Amino acid sequence: MTIELICLDADDTLWHNMRHFAATEEALVGLLAPFAEARVARATLEACEARNLRLYGYGAKGFTLSMIETAVELAGETLPTDLIARLLEAGRQLLAHPVDLLDGIAETIEALGTRGRLVLVTKGDLLHQEAKLAASGLGSHFADVAIVSDKTPDTFRQIFARHGVAPEQAVMAGDSMRSDVLPALKAGAWAAYIPQPLAWSHEAGETPVDHPRFRQLERLGDLPDWIDAIG
Repeated sequence: MTIELICLDADDTLWHNMRHFAATEEALVGLLAPFAEARVARATLEACEARNLRLYGYGAKGFTLSMIETAVELAGETLPTDLIARLLEAGRQLLAHPVDLLDGIAETIEALGTRGRLVLVTKGDLLHQEAKLAASGLGSHFADVAIVSDKTPDTFRQIFARHGVAPEQAVMAGDSMRSDVLPALKAGAWAAYIPQPLAWSHEAGETPVDHPRFRQLERLGDLPDWIDAIG
């Protein structure tokens, strides 16, 4: 069956993202060095993020709040009054990071646009994701943009229904097994996994190596050929 709808993740699929979070985390670890070892600070932040996802959702704002909570937990009453201000500034810098496309993305988007309607499906803060899409220069290529609180099978089913396509006429591509691949497959679509060097443990999942509608690709630039092979 011919693919008609091509759904793409944004962060670390179209542009760099995790490296900015990693740099901000390094700054946090440095600021908390007088109060905790690096491994303790990282583990505390990771636990805090996971705990707060249901409250704050995904994105830089929730990450900033989790950094502050981590600092309070580790430093306690000895927390310097200026440390919160420094963490807030780190969060503001994270929100303002440059949007750098991955290699070959502009050309790949052009090629994919000749093969079907493009839909951006991304998690995160609404204002931040809208700003990054605008800064990327890619917005005009997408027929639809879905900025969602989470990616579930129902998320994809709703997108497919909105565009009037059967699930088997759609493909989702991204760097997260948990958010991009597994829910799209469960919704009945095809799914391409494009791993990146920096990965958040929360987005891990078991690779469905034997699934007939799954493919792991080295880069997004390999997606057009796979779509051609499907059709």
